[in-house]
Amino acid sequence: LLQEKLSHYLDLVEVQIAHQVSQKSSAFFHAMTSHDTIMEQMGGACKDVKKLRGQVQNLDSMLSKEPLKLLGLVRSRGNQVNLLDKLRLMATVLQTQPTLQLLLSSSDYVAALELIASTQDVLARELAGVTSLRHLPSQLKEMSRLIDKMLNAEFERYAASDLHRPLDSASGVVEPERLISLVAGLLRQKNLHFLEVYKNEAVTAAQAVLKQLVIEQMAECEGCLTGPGDVNPSLDPSQWLRLIALSTDALSKLVQRVKDVNDIIRRTSDASAGHDTESFLTPEEHGRVETKLKDLLTTVCDYYHDRLSKIVEPHSDKQIISRNQISELSGIIDGFTELCKAICGRQSITLKHAFNTQANKYVQRFHTMRKSKLLFLLDAERWRAAEVPPGFQTLVDQLVLGGLTDAIPSSPVTTISLQVGPQQFVAVGAVIMLLRLISEYCVCGGDLPLQGAAIGRNLADLLKTFNSRTCQLVLGANALKTAGLKTITSTNLALASRALQLVLCLIPHIRSHFRRVALDEVAGMDAVEKDIRHHVHDLEAKVLSIMDTLLSDQLGEWNARPPVPSKPFRNISRHLVKLHEAVSTVLPPEQINDIYLIVHKNFKERLREQVSKMNIVNNGGPQHGVVTSELTFYIETMKTLKVLQEKDITDKSMDDIW
Repeated sequence: LLQEKLSHYLDLVEVQIAHQVSQKSSAFFHAMTSHDTIMEQMGGACKDVKKLRGQVQNLDSMLSKEPLKLLGLVRSRGNQVNLLDKLRLMATVLQTQPTLQLLLSSSDYVAALELIASTQDVLARELAGVTSLRHLPSQLKEMSRLIDKMLNAEFERYAASDLHRPLDSASGVVEPERLISLVAGLLRQKNLHFLEVYKNEAVTAAQAVLKQLVIEQMAECEGCLTGPGDVNPSLDPSQWLRLIALSTDALSKLVQRVKDVNDIIRRTSDASAGHDTESFLTPEEHGRVETKLKDLLTTVCDYYHDRLSKIVEPHSDKQIISRNQISELSGIIDGFTELCKAICGRQSITLKHAFNTQANKYVQRFHTMRKSKLLFLLDAERWRAAEVPPGFQTLVDQLVLGGLTDAIPSSPVTTISLQVGPQQFVAVGAVIMLLRLISEYCVCGGDLPLQGAAIGRNLADLLKTFNSRTCQLVLGANALKTAGLKTITSTNLALASRALQLVLCLIPHIRSHFRRVALDEVAGMDAVEKDIRHHVHDLEAKVLSIMDTLLSDQLGEWNARPPVPSKPFRNISRHLVKLHEAVSTVLPPEQINDIYLIVHKNFKERLREQVSKMNIVNNGGPQHGVVTSELTFYIETMKTLKVLQEKDITDKSMDDIW
């Protein structure tokens, strides 16, 4: 069956071929007829192709191969040049270590670090993958760490040698070129820890210097030195003050050395952050350096203040410091504080606080001693007029003019009174000594202006004490017990009043002095002035009360009968004269006039009451004549004393008793 199918298919194919041949018979015929012609044409075409290929080969040889060969030679030469450059670069890189040793031997750390950095950059960019140099980057990195350690160690040695050299050696920076090289290298490494190292070295140097000073100063004193070099309170004031002066001088030199080194570091940092090609600090890094430099100065100054404060603070309260010593201490501390402020731009309060503690102790002790002395003088005061010792008038003049000195000015003679402006003051011994105390307070305030306000308050308290104790002794009659007086007389009252008036007269000048010293008003002085004025009035009222009692008692015994003048009026006259004798040399005429004017007024009131009680009228009768005669005697006494104006002691001025 398969054979038959295949035969059938073959027949079909033959039929189709025959059909196709029959259709293309004309084309076959044409091809056969033109075969020779086509062959001739193909032969010619082959010759032409062969000729063209020959020409192309000639052109390729002449125009392509030779120029390409030339280009290849040029490229080969370039590669060889590059290779030579690489070899030379490798030779240069291989010389890095000897060059580094040479630079380090000359302490040119920045150049050495720059060489390491540039070599590392070349290895990373130009010589990457070179097998023979594969270990060099790690070697350079290790050498950079070694240089960093060298810089740190060298800077520590430099800081120690600079800060621990003798204080009397030449000022300025030791080996500035070496310092600049070290600092530049450390900054190139971005290593700012060296500033902490220098700060710690400055602290250590201060500790060593202070301890050595204490040892030298107190070598003869057992038990004066404690472990860390602090001061035992057993030092006497002169040794203590000398130690502070020496310590301040030493620390001033140390802080100046720190400032000089700080300036060089700052200038080196500024140069390292410049705009030239050799700068290696960014603005942010430069800012951090500036901050740390400022912190270095501030910390060192604060520490030095703290160390000095530990010397100033522990002084014993049992050992009395003089005003000259506390004033000298003030000058020493002010000088050191201003130096540190100029260096670091900030004022530390630790040392000032320690000084204020000592100064306040001195001021309080100063006040307590003088207050006790004043109370002792007042308790012993017998309230009698005293001669003014030599120099005290000049002392008052200086207080008024604002030129007080520490010592009492010399004067050839004593005087019987003190003059303040146009006023004369007869004084008791206590108020004369009070003047001396006032001058001491004023001088102390000038020596210690920072404590001026406290000294002014203490002076106000002293004047308050003088005022209150004076009134207790005189008005309260405590002087009968303390000074052994038999009675408080008008003279005593007048002298006490005049003493308080002298204080009142001086208060404006005291205010002016402390306003100049402390630049502020004296606290409490207004209240003291008010109290003194009140007590002056009370003392005057006491005198008037005594006179009123005496005159009232005499008028109570008067019966308006002859003889004239009667005994009561003679006693009244005697009391008026005694009062004048008591106050005329003490009180100013104006005050005496005021007192007698009130006495006169009170006398007329009491007399009017007595006349009215006795039913005596102004009728020209015998009793009226007696009264008139008594008044004439009274008026003559007043005229003799010359204490009232003429209009107050005429006959008509007495008409108001009727």
